[in-house]
Amino acid sequence: MKKFGLLPRIILSIILGLIIGSVSPRWVIGILSTFNGLFTTFLSFIIPLLIIALVAPGIGELGKGAGRLLGITAGIAYISTIFAGTLAYTAGRFVFPKILTQSATLTALTSPKGALVKPYFTIGIPPIMDVMAALVLAFILGLGIASSKEDVLLRGLKEFSSIIVKVIAKIIVPLLPIYILGIFANMTFAGQIVSIITMFAKVIIMVISLQFLLIAIQYTIASIVSKKNPFRLLRNMLPAYVTAIGTQSSAATIPVVLERTKKNGVKNRIADFVIPLCATVHLAGSTVNLTTCSMAVVVMSGGDISIGRFFPFILMLGVTMVAAPGVPGGAVMAAIGLLKSILLLPENIISIIVALHLAQDSFGTACNVTGDGAIAVIVDKISEKVTT
Repeated sequence: MKKFGLLPRIILSIILGLIIGSVSPRWVIGILSTFNGLFTTFLSFIIPLLIIALVAPGIGELGKGAGRLLGITAGIAYISTIFAGTLAYTAGRFVFPKILTQSATLTALTSPKGALVKPYFTIGIPPIMDVMAALVLAFILGLGIASSKEDVLLRGLKEFSSIIVKVIAKIIVPLLPIYILGIFANMTFAGQIVSIITMFAKVIIMVISLQFLLIAIQYTIASIVSKKNPFRLLRNMLPAYVTAIGTQSSAATIPVVLERTKKNGVKNRIADFVIPLCATVHLAGSTVNLTTCSMAVVVMSGGDISIGRFFPFILMLGVTMVAAPGVPGGAVMAAIGLLKSILLLPENIISIIVALHLAQDSFGTACNVTGDGAIAVIVDKISEKVTT
């Protein structure tokens, strides 16, 4: 199954999970549940390491040799990401209570006495620190590196980062389809999966609609700042959007985004600086995806979707996904710690969010890179005033 992309594998895993959960005896579901328990334990161990490995060098590199335009670009990217999360939250706050209903199966996922089949055994691998401690340490290291003239620690962290990225790319991501298969098989075995799948379709439609709206807002702002035709700007970026759907990676789409951004009249030196930077710090489309999916699953499990619970999650999401690995599903891997530490979601609920996110990850990536082009147009105009 490796020769297929991640999205086809995820879809196939969901279908197989539905079939296996419908026809298999309890012991088969127990084996899958045991695998999921072991996978979850390993994932919990990796998450703090992932945060340190990605966030610390990401912040450290942002502080080196880019001057005022780096701060301006990073600031615009962060504001765009927070706006995206707030847009998704606002839409979900008003829409989801009307179109989604509480599901007994998802409620059972949060209950230790639920109908789901339990693992035959578990192995304890405690994380070396909790998620918030990892975040604080990553910020301290990153800010310290940014203010230091030495690069020894930065080089060490980048080597550590490459190891963790390999773990994600070679172990976590390849095993995700099996993990998702087990989740859906267990849910099907517990019953009521048809109603959940129907609700998921509504969520996916809403995510993609919000991403289109976000792109329209981004290019409206870019056109106002630059006094360029927004429809022409968007038309020129269409090849980048389509390419990103195929690659599911912002990093892999950089060459196309660069070429289309320059076609929009952005100066070469600005495009060459802004686009690679935004590929790692601007994940507005992924933020829409994660915020919307999280809210939907919380509503379906009868949880709280107050602004006090979700806004801190959105604020930290914009930082934690900095330098998310350039592999499909990297953003949601980096966000798992926040789902646990801020939203306080249990492992099984997080697994549903992961499945939902990955099922539409290509559209989130396409939204990310298209938004990068809008930021480049804005920074290009601002640079005329900064450098004069």
